[in-house]
Amino acid sequence: MAHRVVTLPGDGIGPEIMAPTLEILGRFGDFDFEEHSFGGASIDAHGVALTVDTLGACAGAAAVLLAAVGGPKWDSTDPCAPRPEQGLLGLRQGLGLYANLRPVRPLPALYDASPLRRERIEGTDLLVVRELTGGIYFGAKGRADGRAFDECAYTVEEIERIARIAFEAAQSRVSSVDKANVLETSRLWREVVHRVHGQEFPHVELEHVLVDNAAMQLIAAPRHFDVILTENMFGDILSDEAAMLTGSIGLLPSASLGGEGPGLFEPVHGSAPDIAGRGIANPLAMFLSAAMMLRHGLDRPDEAAALESAVDRALEGGLRTPDLGGEATTAEATGAVLSQLKE
Repeated sequence: MAHRVVTLPGDGIGPEIMAPTLEILGRFGDFDFEEHSFGGASIDAHGVALTVDTLGACAGAAAVLLAAVGGPKWDSTDPCAPRPEQGLLGLRQGLGLYANLRPVRPLPALYDASPLRRERIEGTDLLVVRELTGGIYFGAKGRADGRAFDECAYTVEEIERIARIAFEAAQSRVSSVDKANVLETSRLWREVVHRVHGQEFPHVELEHVLVDNAAMQLIAAPRHFDVILTENMFGDILSDEAAMLTGSIGLLPSASLGGEGPGLFEPVHGSAPDIAGRGIANPLAMFLSAAMMLRHGLDRPDEAAALESAVDRALEGGLRTPDLGGEATTAEATGAVLSQLKE
């Protein structure tokens, strides 16, 4: 039976990288792809970034594949104006996707593309586990009398469940990142993570790292990290910083997972409106997000490994899109990966 996958091309380069991804997935068997508008495209069509119908379709799918959302067209400081990012928050909350996984593994073929020296990033293989449905992004917010506020709140249960995801993924060490010297939410975070570690995962090393120190250590000693566990806003920032270890944010995939429902799989990069429509967008992070979907969403690990290997070999063979210092187009990058899949 075909897996039903909801596709959300979104905005900017989203449709340009979604189409070749579906072509590649077609090499792995039968899929039933169902496309819906999302983000800015949905605002233009329906007035909201995520419609009830789209959310319902996603909830009933085997997996959800998202390309990119946002762009200057929908930027506004008006708190009442719909924003593409509201679709992401609504989708995560509506599907109960509380755990975001972002692997960061610089490839030997691209060591020289990183802004850091080869000897600093060589051997780096880390995973950022970010809590996705709590914290300041979902807290009460507003403006009154020349004052603005954003509430950051976490419950014990929210911290426990994301901590377990991190400890289960760790090979050796979990680095729990907080700001416990200042924030009460971080003090609760540290207390709960420490307890879960001692009661359930004593065989895994645990360290507590303040977020400013973690940001520094990601650049100074990235090989030190195995799994980085952190709350929503810190994870948003640190995962983008970690992405640059690879030389381009255009190479990194992500998976957002929750309970029994479908997972959401998307590249880390944005919609890149400055290059939209030019046929030069790097599709590799989208391909790798599809691989994460095969592994974590559809329980097809062998096919996921085959797709990841094809991307690696294409890069080893010299594939370079403009963000990697080359001239390969989106179509040429797709062709290079498809050639490796055939082999």
